[in-house]
Amino acid sequence: MQKILLPLLFGLLLSGAAMANDFKFGYINTQRVFQDSPMAKSVKKKLELEFSKQEQDIQKSVKQARELQTYLEKEGLTIPEADRTRKERELATMSRDIQRTQREFREDLNRRQNEEYANVHDRARKVIREIAEKEKFDLIVETAVYASPRVDITERVLKVLER
Repeated sequence: MQKILLPLLFGLLLSGAAMANDFKFGYINTQRVFQDSPMAKSVKKKLELEFSKQEQDIQKSVKQARELQTYLEKEGLTIPEADRTRKERELATMSRDIQRTQREFREDLNRRQNEEYANVHDRARKVIREIAEKEKFDLIVETAVYASPRVDITERVLKVLER
């Protein structure tokens, strides 16, 4: 029985190794695609322009709140009680408004980033499929703990996305 199983097992191992040599797979670093592709860089610039005014307004409000807080810390004991109380309420209101505005800003920015990067992702997927079909890949993965440069096709995808 052992004389039959050993050659059979050895034959299976050899046929598995032969099949593995015919198997072609690749790896794509999607994070690099989202950072380095011209399309992604264009999206980043577009969003920076779109949201720069809001960001500047928030920074201006933060600066005003800090100035008021500094004023209260330095002069709080020397100004009349009614003025100090009014300024403290004003600071509290400013702080709430700033937090609300910052939260809304982040939500709007995240929503727009998701919309814009979805287009980048769709284009990258098409390019990856084209490369996979053209070069006869059996499998392309996006997430890996380690990928040898030999199987990394990220550069090829980036070159096609530059066109």
